[in-house]
Parts: sequence; C-alpha cells; structure tokens
Amino acid sequence: MSEMKKTKVHLISGFLGTGKTTALKSLMEQKDPNEKWVIIVNEFGEIGIDGAVLSDNGIPVAEIAGGCLCCTAGPQMGVTVQKMLRDAKPDRLMIEASGLAHAASVIDELKAKPLDSLLEIGAVFTVVDPRQFINPDYAQQALYKDQIGICDVLAASKTDLCTPEQLVEFHDKAAKLFPPKAKVVEVRNAQLDIQWLDIPVIEKSRYRLKALPDNTMGFQSQGFTFPAGRDFDGEKLTNFFNDLPKMTEGLVRAKGVFQVLGTWVWLNWVDGQWGANQVSWRRDSRFELIAKSFDADLIEQKLKDALE
Repeated sequence: MSEMKKTKVHLISGFLGTGKTTALKSLMEQKDPNEKWVIIVNEFGEIGIDGAVLSDNGIPVAEIAGGCLCCTAGPQMGVTVQKMLRDAKPDRLMIEASGLAHAASVIDELKAKPLDSLLEIGAVFTVVDPRQFINPDYAQQALYKDQIGICDVLAASKTDLCTPEQLVEFHDKAAKLFPPKAKVVEVRNAQLDIQWLDIPVIEKSRYRLKALPDNTMGFQSQGFTFPAGRDFDGEKLTNFFNDLPKMTEGLVRAKGVFQVLGTWVWLNWVDGQWGANQVSWRRDSRFELIAKSFDADLIEQKLKDALE
C-alpha cells in the first residue's frame, strides 16, 4: 500500500512587530488557486486580530491564543492541526507563530507523534528588523536567538528605516550564522516570494564548502550533514573533537550542530579550545572544519562511528 502523502507545513516566526502577518498575507496573495492552504495563527492575547486580517482571503484560518504554540497552546495545536488536515485535506499548512513563541519548540511539536506521520517540515521563515538583529540587547536574548537559529529563510523587513551601514552590518552578521541560512533577503513591506516556500532545505550527506580565498595559505574546508532523527553519542562526539587535531594537519577551526539525546548542541573548536551550547537548529546534524589537510573519508567515518 502506498504511503499517504504528507502535508507540507511552513512556520513564519519573528519578534513582535516585524511584519509576520503582512509576510503571510503576501504569500496568500500569490498562492496558486489550484493549491489548497490552511492557516494557524498563534497570538499572545485572547482577542485574535491577525486571524481577522488573514481570514478575508477565503483560506481556512484557525486561531490559537496563549503566546507560545508549544507551551500553553501545545495540546490545542495538535488537535487543531489534525482537525484542519482531516476537514480540509490541504496541500500546505501555514503557521504564524506569536512573536513570543520559541520557534524550535514549535518544530519539535510538529515532528512529534502523531503529527510526524502527517506533516513534512518545509521552509521555515523568520522575519527580522535589521536594527534589532544587529543590536546586542536583542541578539543575546534566548528567544531571539531561537527564532534566528531555526529558520531556513531570514527575511529583513523594515529596511526603509535602516541606514546603509546598518544593512551592511546585518548582511555581515547573517553571513556568519551557523548553520548557514538557505536564503538571506531584504524584503519591502514584508513581501515574501512564494517560490521561497519550496527552497531546498536538505543538504547532501557531504558537501564542499565555498572555496576559500587565495590568501588562506592552502587551507581547505569540508562539511558533512546527517539527517535529523539520528542521535549522536555524547561521549563519542567528545572523543571525536578531542582527536581532531591528530586527524588533521593545521587545524584552525571546527564547528558543528549535533542532535544528542534528543537535544541539539553547538560544538566549536578553535585555538585548541572547544565549547558547547544548546541551539534551536532542527534540520540536520552538521559539521564543518578548516585545516591545511585532512582525510575527508576518515573524518566522515569517525562521525558515523559517533552515531548511536
């Protein structure tokens, strides 16, 4: 018996006031009339304003109050999603998260049973104000880092209110994000391109990073990815990082995001020191290194050996 086709789901997140509803409305206006959508809007307050704005397009809209889909609204979201899928049989489910929602936890909820057998996680969008993005007071907040870390498409809205210098700084900082974004864009009036919904978000198991500039004295780089759902053994992963200098020549940088015991951690090796932090990335486990020389096959095998 053929496997039932999953409904593609897209999450639109972003801090309060960045233009998420406008962004979603722009996608609705570009929708193929032959494609069926349903929308879930999560609002912090009890009175649904965003849902009222979106419901004029003839697309089914469900509202969930409570500020965070994965916390107070978590059980309700699961019931709502299943009901909308059953009643409307949509091609896409669009979710606009509250500006106070932890986007990574929303994705975790969508990937948990029973929704995992019904949904395919498509491109995740985060809409940001570049002035906030470059402001340490915002950038260091756990909620803000969560929304930035989870997305595939990072969309800068309100660019007309930014100076050229602020936009340059935004792009500089966005280019240094790890894992890198599938797309970093400036959007006028939060207008998203509907083609970005189907942007590729899954990397091959091994990928060559963009070429290093000529002045890097012969350094080379390599990246590896492993599908979400495969846990790494924490002790084996620690041993892998400790052994890295012996497996490479001229190692200058190694970093990775790994799924360990159901949580996601960022590991970073530089100048003989390495550290770890929890992160919101959920797409895949991935690792990158820069060194003068190394055996890519050996590195890949050692990473595979660290899988549980």
